Amino acid sequence: MKKVFIITGEPSGDKLASTVISKLKIKNPKIEYLSVGGTHLKNLGIRSIFDLKDITYLGFTSVLLNFLKIKSKIDKTVDEVIKFNPDVLFSVDSPDFTLRVAEKVKKLNKNIKTIHYVAPQVWVWRKNRVKKIKNFIDHILLLFEFERKYFDEENIKNTFVGHPLIENKISKTLIDEILPKDKKIISLFPGSRISETNILLPILIDFIKLMNKKSDDYFFYFHATEENKNLILEIIKKSNILNLDVVSEENIKSKILSNSIFAVSKSGTVSLQICNFNIPSIIIYKISFINFMIFKMLVYVKFANIINIINNKEIIPELLQNECNAKEIYKTVIYFLENPDLINKQLTECSRTLDGIRSKTSSSDEAASVLAKFLIS
Repeated sequence: MKKVFIITGEPSGDKLASTVISKLKIKNPKIEYLSVGGTHLKNLGIRSIFDLKDITYLGFTSVLLNFLKIKSKIDKTVDEVIKFNPDVLFSVDSPDFTLRVAEKVKKLNKNIKTIHYVAPQVWVWRKNRVKKIKNFIDHILLLFEFERKYFDEENIKNTFVGHPLIENKISKTLIDEILPKDKKIISLFPGSRISETNILLPILIDFIKLMNKKSDDYFFYFHATEENKNLILEIIKKSNILNLDVVSEENIKSKILSNSIFAVSKSGTVSLQICNFNIPSIIIYKISFINFMIFKMLVYVKFANIINIINNKEIIPELLQNECNAKEIYKTVIYFLENPDLINKQLTECSRTLDGIRSKTSSSDEAASVLAKFLIS
């Protein structure tokens, strides 16, 4: 029986991995799996060797402060991979964890094929990583076609598969039995990492309070992961806000998002999903001052959001650092809601951008096909 070891580093990577593995299971049901994964892979019956929360950290300083803990998890993962002796090591996103594991595994056993999904953003920072990657990654799966040139330059085998979260255009789904009556829904995304949630959640709760002072027309949903759901529930209970709930089940989250009039989201993969649902949005993000200054010195791009980066202009407003506060979020959201022409312009530009980067076939099928080929070669 063929074996695949899956490595993810955070809930978003766990979700991406599960979309591919669910398709691979259809193509070849006789594969044994082991992982560093979360809820999504667990739902596919795949055991994780430890909890994802143990390796999910935000920013340089958090990584430095937890260096020994992270190193021990990398070493433990390498040991478990070597012991499992898979045909394929499938690493997904989180390059500072997953690629370090892949590099060590390749040195110990060159027969294990290494496939990485979600290329490191070398077009944003640390372009020299490509030269190193070619020494231990056999194939890289790209979310965006414009990434190809960076890996072609170093003769790294790659396949553009597209992004699984935007492979189908999503239309509004009616769920009247779940939604509050006569309320306009605003979806809030405080991040999948606990460290992100701890920073953004209090800001978003203060934003809700400002919205409620203006009008009682709105109902707010925090989109949570299984990993941070309890933390969010605990904090919102103390807020005494009645027009607020938390959802973590994927199908319900999708249905609520499709019925939202607006979204406030941390920067990351989820912003593409929001665009794919044709929901207007703004991006927020905040890290420590030291981390922010380090990022500013290292990055090549002006924007945090992929839609803005691709277009080299701000289509989706970004409220970062000092601007990431309840008053600024409130002012920006209200400005959009009171100017439907701005919303239409944003949605048109986002739709055009997604059409330009969307794979012509199913991205998860494409990625699963690459894995399947390695398992029969």
